[in-house]
Parts: sequence; structure tokens; C-alpha cells
Amino acid sequence: MTSTSVQSPSVAPAVSDVLQLSGPRPARPNALSTSLSFGWRALLKIKHVPEQLFDVTMFPIMFTLMFTYLFGGALAGSTEAYVQFLIPGILVQTVVMITMYTGLTLNKDIEKGVFDRFRSLPIWRPAPLVGALFGDVVRYTIASVIVMVLGLIIGFRPQGGFVGVVASIALLLLFSFSMSWVWTMFAMLMRTEQAVMGVSMFILFPLTFASNIFVDPSTMPSWLQAFVNVNPISKLVTAIRGLMAGTVELGDLAIVLGWCAGFIVIFGPITMRLYNRKS
Repeated sequence: MTSTSVQSPSVAPAVSDVLQLSGPRPARPNALSTSLSFGWRALLKIKHVPEQLFDVTMFPIMFTLMFTYLFGGALAGSTEAYVQFLIPGILVQTVVMITMYTGLTLNKDIEKGVFDRFRSLPIWRPAPLVGALFGDVVRYTIASVIVMVLGLIIGFRPQGGFVGVVASIALLLLFSFSMSWVWTMFAMLMRTEQAVMGVSMFILFPLTFASNIFVDPSTMPSWLQAFVNVNPISKLVTAIRGLMAGTVELGDLAIVLGWCAGFIVIFGPITMRLYNRKS
């Protein structure tokens, strides 16, 4: 009994010393910092696998040159006239088409079990999803710059000037970020990457080609015009053409912003519900 009473006090100082050396527990990371960390992870994946930028760099160049010089003369009488009409539209098509890669990347992480590890971390729950979207915004920006530089080289002259171009790209990035929530939902629903790509292409092709990107809707049959006129891609193209021309209508901007809000409000909660059910 005596030996026990003598040894017990010597244990307490040792434990307190350890606690003092360890210091206070680090503060829990907030939602923004965690999301930015996952966004940086997405960029590091591009750094280590630069082939991922092939669709961002080569497809915009290919589509812009092909439609300008193959169809420009037939549709507008000259490539010089057609490029003024085409560049805002091809800018939208290029960026909107690559939004589906958000879903493909997330689905691949889910298949590999990476997201199971993320869900076990003491972080803001949606951070892996929001961070992946932040990383893709960089891809959208690169594609936008490539299209605009190529457009200027082949003769595109925006009357809205630098401000109009920057505002157009900002609106496009916001729309693409919002629309990407649709593909994150499919990433949670589909079992394979190929299934996500198939469904995404099935949706994107009608939206981009049955729009006012390449031709004036007035040349289309009335039944097709009805779809084109309510197509969110057409609304976005109209707003961006207005910004680049310096003649944008506030109503067009309001409609596009409404679509952005709708995508986030509807598909964001659905995605998070599916994400939480997987845990």
C-alpha cells in the first residue's frame, strides 16, 4: 500500500507534461478552406496527368476552325461575318460540353473507394464535391481563354470590349459551375464511368446542337423553334452575345441567373442526399 501511494503522485506530473507539450487541439477547418483544398487536389491530378487537358485545349480549336471554315460561307456568306456570330456560341458549347467530366471524375473516385475515406474525415460534408467543382472551374477558364484567343486571331471583334468579354466568361463559368451539379448527381446514381458519360452526352448533345449556337432559330421549323427558345443553352448564348456586343438585355441575364439558381437549388440537395446515403 505504501509503495502504491508513493508511485501514484509521480504519474500525474508525467501525464500533465505530455498534455502541455501536445498543446491545444488545432481548430477544425472551415468549409471554404476544405473545399479549396479539394479543389487543389483536382488541379494536382491534372498536373500529374496532363492528358486530361486534351479536351480543354484541342476540342475548342477543332470545333472553332471546323465550323468557321466549313460552314461559315454557306451559313453567313463569308467566314468573316460568321465568326462574329459563332465565337460566343462556340465558347458556350466548348465549356458546357466539358462540364460532364465533373461527373466522370467523381464517379471514378467513388469506384476506387476514395470518397469512403473522405467521408470519414472531420470536414464539411459537401467539401469533396464543391472542391471538385472548384477545380473544374479552372478547366473551364482555360478552355474559355483558348476559344477567345483563337477567335481574335481569326477575326472576331467584340464590340463590348474587354469588359464585355470578361463579363461573358464570368457568366459562363457561373452557369457551368451550376450545371455541373447535374453531373454530380448522375455520378452518384450511375455505377460506372461509361454510364455517366452516356447519359451526359445524351442530354448535352440535344441541348447544344438544338440551340442558337450555330444558326439563327428563325430558319428552323416552328416545332424546333419552340424548344430552342426555352433551351437554357440558347438563353446563355443570347446573354453572352449581348455582353460581347455591348447590348445585353437585363431580362436575358435574369433568365440565365435563374437557371443557375435552379440547377443548384434542385440538384445540389439531391446530390448531397445521395452522397450521404452512400456513407
